[in-house]
Amino acid sequence: MHTIVIGHRGASGHRPEHTRAAFDLAFALGADAVEPDLVATRDGVLVIRHENEISGTTDVATRAEFGARRTEKHVDGKLVTGWFTEDFTWAELSTLRSRERLPSLRQSNTTFDDQQPILRLRDLFNLVDAAAEKTDRVLSIVAEIKHGNYFAALDLPLPELFAAEVSAAGWNTDRLTVESFEPSVLAAVRAQGVRGKRIFLLEAKGHPADAEAGDVSYTDHLTANGLANLAAEFTGIDGISVPKSLILQTDAAGEVTGASALVNDAQTAGLEIYCWTLRPENKFLAKTFRRGIRRADFGQWQAEFRLILTTGIDGVFADHPDLAVHVRDAL
Repeated sequence: MHTIVIGHRGASGHRPEHTRAAFDLAFALGADAVEPDLVATRDGVLVIRHENEISGTTDVATRAEFGARRTEKHVDGKLVTGWFTEDFTWAELSTLRSRERLPSLRQSNTTFDDQQPILRLRDLFNLVDAAAEKTDRVLSIVAEIKHGNYFAALDLPLPELFAAEVSAAGWNTDRLTVESFEPSVLAAVRAQGVRGKRIFLLEAKGHPADAEAGDVSYTDHLTANGLANLAAEFTGIDGISVPKSLILQTDAAGEVTGASALVNDAQTAGLEIYCWTLRPENKFLAKTFRRGIRRADFGQWQAEFRLILTTGIDGVFADHPDLAVHVRDAL
């Protein structure tokens, strides 16, 4: 089986995430797909940002004309302070420039700060189409719809906006996968007639943001019965995507002892399974694979990546897609 490598927000280990440079580089480095996170502007344009709060990924905090837009909001139960995409029109957001989200860890990426604008979903469709013309590989998009129910309450229905963009771009194809932490969002995308696979994102703990009182938790979904229910036809879910901590089995001391059975369990239930995020820096590696004391230094990333990839997992998200491709192709 061929595990696909998905450039996590592009090649975000090499360039500021979600920029044109990051997406173009991801494909140049061998990624099979790229992952955009989608949020909305006040006028209903889908833009590509990690969150609707954008002070950590743009220069908005330096822009005096937008100073009064700084505010506090509750987003999926959490109090967040900053500048939010839904308080800007696309014309306003298009004047901002992107910045590295992890500047202390990835200092080399900061040398690209303030050079590239925010992208819209329609810009990414054009970018991938252009990249596909230069290669024989099939290039895909794995799009994450963020905070769908939060935006619905603001009369910004992301599934409807998404379906309209997909249709307009001629991208209602099997090269498009949709993912969300909210099952209701996946159901709404399906109801809108979007054809691609639907992947349910799960955390290691907690509940989906659209969960009602008494609904099953993320961990409930990961039991044998939970996986079987997700795979049932009526849910419209084709797979799950989990943090890599659920793929790696650890002992009481936090040392990795091998791989968990989750990949096999999910595939036995008829689901595809992906994991996030493969990153080489000590800060993100499991304790067993860290080397030295500097968080930004690369540890034994090849050993961790190899352990995950040898489970037969369907796809992995990677900040450095070239490194994931290197390990995968050596198996």
